[in-house]
Amino acid sequence: MTRYEDPSATVAPTGPPRALDEEDLLPQLVAHLREHRTRLRQEWVGRIREAHLLQAMTAQEMSAETTLVYDNYVEVLETGSVEALQHYARDLSERIIPRGVETHEVVGIVLLLRDVLARSLFEKYQRDFALLNRVLDAYEPAANRIANTVAVSFVEERERVIRQQQDSIRELSTPVLPVRERLLILPIIGVLDRERARQLTVQLLSGIRTHRAKVVVVDITGVPDVDESVANHLVRTVDASRLMGASVIITGLSPEIAQTLVTIGVDLSKMNTIGDLQGGLEEAERLLGYAVSREDGNGGP
Repeated sequence: MTRYEDPSATVAPTGPPRALDEEDLLPQLVAHLREHRTRLRQEWVGRIREAHLLQAMTAQEMSAETTLVYDNYVEVLETGSVEALQHYARDLSERIIPRGVETHEVVGIVLLLRDVLARSLFEKYQRDFALLNRVLDAYEPAANRIANTVAVSFVEERERVIRQQQDSIRELSTPVLPVRERLLILPIIGVLDRERARQLTVQLLSGIRTHRAKVVVVDITGVPDVDESVANHLVRTVDASRLMGASVIITGLSPEIAQTLVTIGVDLSKMNTIGDLQGGLEEAERLLGYAVSREDGNGGP
C-alpha cells in the first residue's frame, strides 16, 4: 500500500537561530553607515557648526574634509587598521594647523562623529536591546581607538610644526654672515638661552665649514644677559671653532655680562674679546693679514 505524508506535518529544525558574532556585526554595521553616508555626514556637519568648530574653514573645505574623515572612519571600522587613518590625520593636520585650527577642535569633531554614528545605530537596533548592546560593544572600542589615533597624530604633527617654526626663527635670529673671504660675523640679538646657544653652535660650525672661515666675529651687543650654563656653552663654542681651524672674537660685552663671566669663573683666557663690533672686525682683518688703514675727512689716507 502506498504511504502519503502530509507536507504540513514536516518538522522544521529546532533550536534558536545562530547569534551574530562580532565578525558578522561589523560588516553589518559598516554597510549601514555607508548606506546612510550622505544623511549622517550632513547631520555631523550640522553638529560641528552648532559647536562652532572649524570656523577657519570655508563651507567647501569643510564639506571636502568631513567627507574624507567620514570615509576613513568607516574604513577603519571595516578593516581594523589605523595606518591609513594615521597618514590622513597627519596630512589633515599639516593643512589645517597653519589655518589656526586647535587640537580641541580636531578631537571635538571626531567625538561628534562618534556620537552621530552611535545614535544612528541606536535608531536602527532599538527594537532589539540585546542586539543593540552587542552592536555597541563592537562599535565603541573601535570608535574610541579612532578618536585616540586622530588626536595623537594631530598632536604629533602640531609639535613637529612648532619645532620647525622655532628652528626657522632661531636661524633667522642668529644668521652667520660672510663679510669677506675667510671671515664670518655672527650678530646675536635677544635672549640667549641654552637651546638657542646650542643652535648657535651648530650654525656657526656649519658656517665655518661651508665658508672655510679662519676668523669669526661673534657680536653679543644685543644680548641683555647670559647665565652660567650659556656662558660655559660660549666657551665650548670657541673651543669647537678652534678645532675646526677658526679663531673666534667676541665683541659687544656689556658691563653686566662681563661681571657675570668673572663672577661665575669662566676661563677668559680662552676668549678673545674686543669692545665693539668695529674693533672686532679690525682685529679679524689683522689676523687674516689684511692691512687696515683709515681715511681722513677729505678722502685721503
